[in-house]
Amino acid sequence: MASEPPSKVPTPPRWVIDLNSPPRPKSKNTSFTNPPGYPEPTSSGKRSAASSKVPARKPPTTVETDTLKLKKSWELAIAPAKALPMNAIMMYMSGNSLQIFSIMMVFMLFKNPIQGLLSTNEVFRRFETEGTKNQLWLVKACYVLMNCVALALGVWKVNGMGLLPTTRSDWLAWETERVPLERAVFAFR
Repeated sequence: MASEPPSKVPTPPRWVIDLNSPPRPKSKNTSFTNPPGYPEPTSSGKRSAASSKVPARKPPTTVETDTLKLKKSWELAIAPAKALPMNAIMMYMSGNSLQIFSIMMVFMLFKNPIQGLLSTNEVFRRFETEGTKNQLWLVKACYVLMNCVALALGVWKVNGMGLLPTTRSDWLAWETERVPLERAVFAFR
């Protein structure tokens, strides 16, 4: 057999070489100054002696933690009231006719406050400590009140749709027939 010459491996295209090689370092232009408040980069990469003297933040006391938990619980208690304007506008815009869209809107308007009322204790359990236990009852009462206002908005919408039996004609099945005291009969001559 004849000996074959060694095959040459083709050189890869220029874009492959550029893709596999690291980018060239960019030269820094020192004619620009850093903006105010921008720290000068240090060559060692470590903190300077002035910044290392800043004391570490002390852990918060229990009073501070309880105050923060109480503030967060108030934010959570008022959250249903923040959704009321949006829900009222959505209920007004959905109309009073019985359509799937308006029925789903009313369902969601009732579902969310009822779930909130049923899970009141679970919602505020993470905020309960010995320091906040006596103050959380007012927060819970506010939360329940805001959810009841949201339910009242749902009742208003259902009444506007005509689904609440509030008129006399809705109860005709239980009405008794009136017995007349007199009868008038026409006499023709």
